[in-house]
Amino acid sequence: MPDVLTVSTVNVNGMRAAAKKGFVEWLAASGADVIACQEVRAETSQLPGHVVSPEGWHTYHAPCATKGRNGVSVYSRQEADEVRVGFGEAEFEDSGRYLEVHLPGLVVASLYLPSGEVGTERQDEKERFMDAFLPYLSELRSKAEASGSEVIVAGDWNIAHAEVDLKNWKSNQKNSGFLPEERAWLSRVYDDAGFVDVQRRLAPEGPGPYTWWSYRGKAFDNDSGWRIDLQVVTPGLAERAVRARVERAASYAERWSDHAPLTVTYEGA
Repeated sequence: MPDVLTVSTVNVNGMRAAAKKGFVEWLAASGADVIACQEVRAETSQLPGHVVSPEGWHTYHAPCATKGRNGVSVYSRQEADEVRVGFGEAEFEDSGRYLEVHLPGLVVASLYLPSGEVGTERQDEKERFMDAFLPYLSELRSKAEASGSEVIVAGDWNIAHAEVDLKNWKSNQKNSGFLPEERAWLSRVYDDAGFVDVQRRLAPEGPGPYTWWSYRGKAFDNDSGWRIDLQVVTPGLAERAVRARVERAASYAERWSDHAPLTVTYEGA
């Protein structure tokens, strides 16, 4: 791994639209070594070449079998040694929700965890995903430790872990994304699987900083958001994290997604 590593993650909320509204310019100006994208919602054939494979980047894409849904990508300055789509669960293998890129000494995964909706099949799907994904995370960490590698699972986790992670927590206690059982599951990612929420480690108090704001009303202007885009990493790498920032647009009009990129810098050997 390099002495200084910068990783960004962002839910683009549809790459075709984001590319027209500012993603391309953001990517060109980025100093990141690796960028994880979620909710791409496009086949590579539907995207312009400068988005699918921009100069200076190696790109890896995992679209969803259902056209216009989900989709995750990873942009890396360094070519990957290995790429894995899915995490071994048949239901989600071609769902465009998980892509793993293996670099020297480092595994970076782009995750788009289902959003869910209480009382619907969408919530059942989210729960099935979480049930299958947690043991995989434990296995991933164990393999990384055995090989001397570190892991970053970056993406839209679609769960706010604590009250400081969303503005209106009182009114969302029965809504997907802040259900007690979802929050308990995320605690198990940290306590049982042994991963670390890097941003919260660096800024333990909160509130926020938020990474998603609804397009409805004045949520963005009032900073009424959710912190659901995370970089969840192995403990050794967490110790190297020195800066985490949300690249929040200067104004509502300048947004190119309803999410903002989360960028973390890791330093030291």
